[in-house]
Amino acid sequence: MGASSAASHRWRFFRSGGFDQVQIETADDLRHLAELDQKLWAVLACPTAGLEFDEKTLQLLDGDDDGQIRVHELLAAVQWVCGVLRDPNLLFEPGDALPLAALDAATPEGQDLVTAAHDVLARVGRPGDTKLVLADLADPARLFPPDQLNGDGIVPAALSPDPAVQALMAYVLATVGTQTDRSGQAGVSAETLAAFLAVADEVRQWQARACDETAQIMAFGDGTAAALSAFDAVQPKVDDYFTRCRLAAFDDRATAALNPSDSHYTEIAGLPLSDTRQEVAALPLAKVVPGGSLPLVDGINPAWQTAMAALRAAVVLPVLGDQSQLTLEQWQGLSQKLTAYRGWLAAKPATPAADIPAEQWDTLLAPDTVAALQRLIEQDAQSDTDATLVDALEKLLHLRRDLVTLLRNFVSLSDFYSGNARAVFQAGTLYIDQRSCDLCLRVTDMERHAELAPLSGAYLVYCQGVRQGEAPITLVAAMTGGDADEMMVPGRNGVFYDRLGRDWNASVIKVVEAPISVRQAFWSPYKRVARMIGEQVQRFGAARDKDIEAKSAARVADPGATTATSAGAQQQAFDIAKFAGIFAAIGLALGALGTALAAVITGFLGLPAWQMPLVLLGILLLISGPSMLLAWLKLRQRNLGPLLDANGWAVNIRARINIPFGASLTGVAALPAGSKRSIQDPYAEKSSPWPWLILLVLLLAGVFWIWRQGWLG
Repeated sequence: MGASSAASHRWRFFRSGGFDQVQIETADDLRHLAELDQKLWAVLACPTAGLEFDEKTLQLLDGDDDGQIRVHELLAAVQWVCGVLRDPNLLFEPGDALPLAALDAATPEGQDLVTAAHDVLARVGRPGDTKLVLADLADPARLFPPDQLNGDGIVPAALSPDPAVQALMAYVLATVGTQTDRSGQAGVSAETLAAFLAVADEVRQWQARACDETAQIMAFGDGTAAALSAFDAVQPKVDDYFTRCRLAAFDDRATAALNPSDSHYTEIAGLPLSDTRQEVAALPLAKVVPGGSLPLVDGINPAWQTAMAALRAAVVLPVLGDQSQLTLEQWQGLSQKLTAYRGWLAAKPATPAADIPAEQWDTLLAPDTVAALQRLIEQDAQSDTDATLVDALEKLLHLRRDLVTLLRNFVSLSDFYSGNARAVFQAGTLYIDQRSCDLCLRVTDMERHAELAPLSGAYLVYCQGVRQGEAPITLVAAMTGGDADEMMVPGRNGVFYDRLGRDWNASVIKVVEAPISVRQAFWSPYKRVARMIGEQVQRFGAARDKDIEAKSAARVADPGATTATSAGAQQQAFDIAKFAGIFAAIGLALGALGTALAAVITGFLGLPAWQMPLVLLGILLLISGPSMLLAWLKLRQRNLGPLLDANGWAVNIRARINIPFGASLTGVAALPAGSKRSIQDPYAEKSSPWPWLILLVLLLAGVFWIWRQGWLG
């Protein structure tokens, strides 16, 4: 649009969060959105995951599939929707219903969508209906029957009546993997078929080696595989036997040690022996003799007789004939005959197709069968179908329902600041410590979020959410009301309610401290002093208790030394000169303190009555003022931006969370209006008058002493 068109549109802005935000309210706002300066947009990019928003809509908007929605993608969607609808004001109405009359049939694309919509309604059994909803597109099998071409280039088995083609497709799906047809069924594409043919060629070349080199590889003919299995089953035990015999031949003194001893037989004699006992199988394969041959029939360890019989039948008889013994040289020769077969097996392609018998390939990959499947794939890819238009209808229905909502969380943050609806980044509500926190965000990367989020200036509580049957989630909640005196890390528990109303067990795992309110800042100096005094009293009490315990232990351990120490202490106590100086110093200090206190009291009492409250107020401000001022300044700087940026957003403005708005984001426990409350607590601690009486006596004594000194005139 030209400059005159841009100037003719009057934008409306509202101020919230410390900045001016554009209002998206009419179809004209949508039509002219591309003219709005991007510097006025609240957000320039947002992620497609981790939002309380329909993920399908976000995927449809993400044209480059990079996981981010950017300005140009959003503008393209707005322009397309305004081009196919007669009146884009439909987008501002709740729901996903699309009246067919709302489509602009005056344009070619609009007319095509009208035709496709009528076709969809006919397929779902509502041929005379005048509106379309997202539920009509929920079942792909109804829209795209698997036995009909749909234009996606993926062919399910139901599309071909030829058993040979179906058999080939089954092997392709089992070997290469599946792709999903628009009907929702697994199918074969040109890519997967080509991949299978390449695998088949590799497997057939490998299998051909066994035919070309039969004498070397298939040394035992069709029984080579059985021969290798029988050989490998006993190879470690036979090698052990021949090694023992060679050691015995090397030194005949080793013969007795290499055979089981009498004591070993005595140990196992009391066991319930059988061929399957480990104690029997661990014995040598046969009796060890220097340079001996391996018996094949008699004199074999009972645990190995069956395996040795299989070796004799599958390996020895085909090569050496019927013989009852096997020499070391013969054993090594049999192993050599299996070497080529072992190498051939090691080169077996790592694919399920390698298990297809060689004689089956010619039938499976018959030229007519492969050509028929290729033609079917080409026909499906080139078929004249309305599948693309159905996809466009699905996108239009999603945008009809969700586009304005996304704009109100992207171009502006009106959903967040209006209070009428929750923003797409608000995950739910956290209830903890007698408050509810509405500003809760999902956290996908805890480390990255913890680096950026503190820049928001908000008091943040990170929680781990757990719910039975669901994957754990990590949340961050901004506390903008109440105080945080009772917040404990880790382990403080609460309950999180997501946007679907489901409850999660929430456990605090991290806290980022920051001011919450000015009221909390007012009391914080006094709380710190009280906490410091309490800690010092506890330390003093613990130290005194430890000292008394140590002295008591010393008295029990050495009564004589304790008596001597006590006597020395009593003797030292009579040093009058030393203690006179101490008492004099204490008296001087008390006198100085009394004089200063009297001067303060005299000055305060000498003020006019109307000035006394001002003095007290000044003292309070002197103590609490710096803390309140600092908190007020920090609260004015609270910013939503870093919380979103840490989750992958590109926030374009300083979305402040001022004190009034922050108070609306966190609810603090309060009794309902009109409630009646009984102040009588049967378990309340009984108050004693003695502390007040003692305080009153001390005050009267101080006033009397000041009067006696003549300081009151």
